[in-house]
Amino acid sequence: MACLDSSIIIDILRGKISISEVKNKFDSLNEQIFIPSPAIIELVRGLYLRDSIKNIKENEKENINNFLSSFQVLDLRKESAIKTGEIEAELRNMGEIIDLEDIMIGAIALTNNETVITKNKKHFKKIKNLRIESY
Repeated sequence: MACLDSSIIIDILRGKISISEVKNKFDSLNEQIFIPSPAIIELVRGLYLRDSIKNIKENEKENINNFLSSFQVLDLRKESAIKTGEIEAELRNMGEIIDLEDIMIGAIALTNNETVITKNKKHFKKIKNLRIESY
């Protein structure tokens, strides 16, 4: 299984990479593609931040909703919530801070035995045993 980080979703929505390219790459590996629910948080927050609002295109919300409806969403469940707490504590104890949503995405991927597809390897590589694929 593979799950998309918000960075790749944004690039797909902006036309920088096509969803067919992503699907071809991972379908050939027999991987089903999912969206972790914290990636949705990141997308929606980006729509409503004061600095972003002036740059949002009229149909961007609709495009995001249409895109999201094309994929199964993996939610933060009990096991992944516990894993999130463990990862965050471990990172803080080492003096490493990354966005909580990235930790949640990593925990969801770990507990579901998935690979995270992202452009942001810098944050995700701090999470032990997480499989990461960049594009």
